[in-house]
Amino acid sequence: MAVLLFFFFLLFDISRAIPVLDFSKLNGHERAKTLAHIANACEDWGFFHLVNHGIAEDLLERVKKVSTDFYKLEREENFKNSKVVKLLNETGDKKLENVDWEDIVTLTDDNVNEWPSQTPGFKETFKEFRYELKKLAEKILEVLDENLGLPKGHIKKAFDGEEGENNAFFGTKVSHYPPCPNPERVIGLRPHTDAGGLILLFQDDEVGGLQVWKDGEWIDVEPLKNTIVISVGDQIEVISNGRYQSAWHRVFSTTDSNRRSVASYYNPSHKATIAPAPQLMKETNEEWNQAYPKFVFGDYMSVYYQQKFHPKEPRFQAVSAM
Repeated sequence: MAVLLFFFFLLFDISRAIPVLDFSKLNGHERAKTLAHIANACEDWGFFHLVNHGIAEDLLERVKKVSTDFYKLEREENFKNSKVVKLLNETGDKKLENVDWEDIVTLTDDNVNEWPSQTPGFKETFKEFRYELKKLAEKILEVLDENLGLPKGHIKKAFDGEEGENNAFFGTKVSHYPPCPNPERVIGLRPHTDAGGLILLFQDDEVGGLQVWKDGEWIDVEPLKNTIVISVGDQIEVISNGRYQSAWHRVFSTTDSNRRSVASYYNPSHKATIAPAPQLMKETNEEWNQAYPKFVFGDYMSVYYQQKFHPKEPRFQAVSAM
């Protein structure tokens, strides 16, 4: 891994590459420095690569295999008859604005019986992978608590809501971006911020395409083998009262590659009430300086479904009026 990171930094301008952070250093004498790096990444980027995250490489290799096998066995032929392919074929040279060149299947604890069943090892592998990812997500949330000066477990408790423990929602989106004959006419995934809390992305090792908006330009999130890309969602932005920002990102399509992407999201319960942490609101002129409204996450999602690909600020304004 050290050699890999060395060559990564040789190839790319570090100032224009998202941070690469070593999670294992939280357990040693570099803990304070690592905490600071994570805080800076959340503040400046909303994105970072996580290495030495504790998920076994043999499990990651199995996830790659079953994801690729699944698409070939169960999705590739169907994608050829999908809405986006038909639109691309029927609209001449027109650019497609309201669709994405993406094939998706969503995995949750509630739809296990609907998980892909024809691909050997898919269910077993993803059950194990999701279990490990959820543990990692909760460890990262505790790091965010510490960096923000919040009590341990504050963010998780907010996500669980008043119903009790373990009500936060954890879902996984298995995506593929097949070769596109006209990538100039349709994007892989339109620019957006993520609605939820914490996103853990296991992206393709070799095929790029993910970009994050930073300082007025799109920056490539370069493939880096067996890392987990962490992204801050809108709800972390709210709880941090804007200290941590969810970032605009997109995926572009290509003519010659099939990009694999496994994005897992640790979100609040739909009934959870989300608001800036009281510890992060400053008292000024005897009034609370609260940059974000208090709302129920399910209400936010009802707005998000309609406005996902629009600026996020009107979403916060809309939900504050509910």
